[in-house]
Amino acid sequence: MSATGEVEKPTEEKEPVPPSAGELLSCGSTDNAGENLPSPTTLRPLANVDIRFVASGSDLVAKAIAPVKQEYLRPPPTRSCVNEESSKDGNSVKDSAASSVVTEKKSKRQLKRERKQEQKSALNICPDVAKSGTASSCRFGGTCRFSHDLEAYKAQKPEDLEGNCPFLSLNRPCPYGIACRFVGTHTECVSMENLDVSKRSSELNGLNKDLQKLLWKNKKDFPQADVQLKELGLLVKDYAKGRKEKTDEDIDQIHLNGESQHQKNSGVRMSDCTNEVGEFENLCTEKESREDSRLPDEARPLKKAKIIDDVHCSITQEGTVESEEAGSKAIKSSNFCMTESDSSLKLNAREKKLVDFRGKLYLAPLTTVGNLPFRRVCKVLGADITCGEMAMCTNLLQGQASEWALLRRHPSENLFGVQICGAYPDTVARTVDLIESECSLDFIDINMGCPIDIVVNKGAGSSLLIKPMRMKNIIQVASRTMEKPLTVKVRTGFLEGRNRIDSLIADIGKWGASALTIHGRSRQQRYSKLADWDYIYDCVRKSPEDLQVLGNGDIFSYADWNNHLSNCSDLSSCMIARGALIKPWIFTEIKEQRHWDISSGERLSILKDYVHYGLEHWGSDTKGVETTRHFLLEWLSYTYRYIPVGLLDVIPQRLNWRPPSFYGRDDLETLMVSDSAADWIRISEMLLGKVPSGFTFSPKHKSNAYDRAENG
Repeated sequence: MSATGEVEKPTEEKEPVPPSAGELLSCGSTDNAGENLPSPTTLRPLANVDIRFVASGSDLVAKAIAPVKQEYLRPPPTRSCVNEESSKDGNSVKDSAASSVVTEKKSKRQLKRERKQEQKSALNICPDVAKSGTASSCRFGGTCRFSHDLEAYKAQKPEDLEGNCPFLSLNRPCPYGIACRFVGTHTECVSMENLDVSKRSSELNGLNKDLQKLLWKNKKDFPQADVQLKELGLLVKDYAKGRKEKTDEDIDQIHLNGESQHQKNSGVRMSDCTNEVGEFENLCTEKESREDSRLPDEARPLKKAKIIDDVHCSITQEGTVESEEAGSKAIKSSNFCMTESDSSLKLNAREKKLVDFRGKLYLAPLTTVGNLPFRRVCKVLGADITCGEMAMCTNLLQGQASEWALLRRHPSENLFGVQICGAYPDTVARTVDLIESECSLDFIDINMGCPIDIVVNKGAGSSLLIKPMRMKNIIQVASRTMEKPLTVKVRTGFLEGRNRIDSLIADIGKWGASALTIHGRSRQQRYSKLADWDYIYDCVRKSPEDLQVLGNGDIFSYADWNNHLSNCSDLSSCMIARGALIKPWIFTEIKEQRHWDISSGERLSILKDYVHYGLEHWGSDTKGVETTRHFLLEWLSYTYRYIPVGLLDVIPQRLNWRPPSFYGRDDLETLMVSDSAADWIRISEMLLGKVPSGFTFSPKHKSNAYDRAENG
């Protein structure tokens, strides 16, 4: 773009020429300045038709085709469509660049075999030896399963990356020693000998090893949850291996000693301790040894549920418990009875400190891509509220380190919540009890709208939308167990055309939820078609005054945000999900009320910040670099869908628009709008160096791509 603000038009329609190193620096890339910017792979066309002179901007918009200016359009490439029959006959022509990097996922057996081979390699250096630089520093000695050969490791170690170690900017020593890919920038003043344990990590909500062992052995008590489950008549026999069912006397004793027990459990808070980097590999070893004996998710037969209360109860077809007596009579007839003084210790749902969502920019919990580094990027760009990725209750209760990592919080997240997903009241209640006592957070969100098959088949997520009694039990026991506010996220319904949240919204507020987010699509609809905001408005008007209702779906500009809030004044706020994945600067646009025609250099700068945060979070050693690269590529599988403002005839861009084949205003912008995984990998190489030999990548989620059958 010129200094006057006018868009510079390309003189010829030809393949971009790679710039020199100086030009690459001028567009903002300093991580790999010695290499030329690679030419992007030809973009996939919308159809095998040249649309440059076919339709006007308004006609294209009506067909959900992005109205790119004609001077930036280019003829469709001669890429053949690949189908199953042609691939079997060997007559199909595939994109060589993409086919070299996009392959099928490896099997578990193959991955296990590769891990064993890696363990025998000299690159599998002992963390203690890597930190200290001496082979005698390992506390396990000859029994250590890692390599202690420093010379062999240095000979095989990949070259250092350009730039500085991310831990130097934090004024604390690098915990990876010679294993760091930036070891050349380490100085004596921050050597590992001067490592301060208190400065190893600034992140909160790390998994304490002692707690993890209790969860592994199923010896962790959940006093608040068990009391509330007992009171509501929802306490069922725990079928977990080695778990002893609590008697009425045990429950009463836990309640009487609840305050002291709670203090004991919270004496070592997750927010006050983090995993020691030196013990990380050993922790993973212990975790892997228990993977084969891991308990199955939600393995609890409903027909064997046993009610401890002496009340005459009936079990519905949905597996929930309905008492035939009034609530007061049920409590009196049971062996457990709460006194007035005891009940006063638990805050009423209306007396809890609530989170004010009104008018705040809320970044939705996003699976895979909504990790801590991405949330930090969004916080810098203007997000007010952040929420961690959805964590499964059963995995948290089993002490899975990978699931607990989803609860991590950075100090910059001043208003932070975690999202959990479970199918049964006792599982959710115990998870809520555990998280609130061990983690630093502001609210807990229960996902009752996840459409993923593996979640729905276990009775969680959006399958709860057809089980209102179980929804009631989960929300009631969770809200009574926790002191922090409870929020719920749902879809309009399970089946398309059968919306039902409007009939439940008044009850959801009475059950104990302080806020409700409605995604304007059904479970069956997934992400096809546009969100039904008219139905969201109807639900808002039927909601009680003390229940905050947020909308979610297809917000991709400040105009969308303004329209939704103006169309329904009672709408508290809007949750932004895929719009933030494609352009995280949407939060800046909303706050500044403008369409930001962001340049390719500014976009690359955002990616640099993400990489820096990722190396802090996942580590600066080889494993941490490749983990950062993997999640960067997952994010790039969404960002390529952004069409710069200066290239559009009609603004703003809509989320359901499909782009034609077009050029960018410079070579870097053209590279960023490519839909080829080979080009995404080239972008990652600009920031993280060359990929390892045999590297492959395939996006995890299908919702990141355009599907003609659904969106056509």
